[in-house]
Amino acid sequence: MIGRLNHVGVATPSIADSVALHRDVLGVTDIAEPFDLPAQGVKVCFVNLPNSQIELIEPLGQDSPIHGFLAKNPKGGQHHICFEVEDILAARDEMRARGATILGTGEPRIGAHGTPIIFVHPKDMGGVLVELMQAPDH
Repeated sequence: MIGRLNHVGVATPSIADSVALHRDVLGVTDIAEPFDLPAQGVKVCFVNLPNSQIELIEPLGQDSPIHGFLAKNPKGGQHHICFEVEDILAARDEMRARGATILGTGEPRIGAHGTPIIFVHPKDMGGVLVELMQAPDH
């Protein structure tokens, strides 16, 4: 059902500091400009790697869901992993049929890549928050 790993989401209190880390310590040269994603309460920046991306996510506004994560992990850390799927609705229905809990209403929303996404509860995924994203070419 799942396709390729699209990205690893990393929550950070400062995208600027995280960009500097990836650029200056890891030597990454392909880093996109940060942008606001108000519908999800986050600022996002993609670090482009040869085989995937790292999605840096910083809280945007007081109601950002990332505040809770950063309260437990003040320096930030891995927040989620994202896999591509061909059909987000079929993937959602299959996950539910297999007993997994879809977060929120269960209806897909538009993610940072401009495609529909859902999140699967970490309690059903071995403690890892999993994002499923409709592959950009579908």
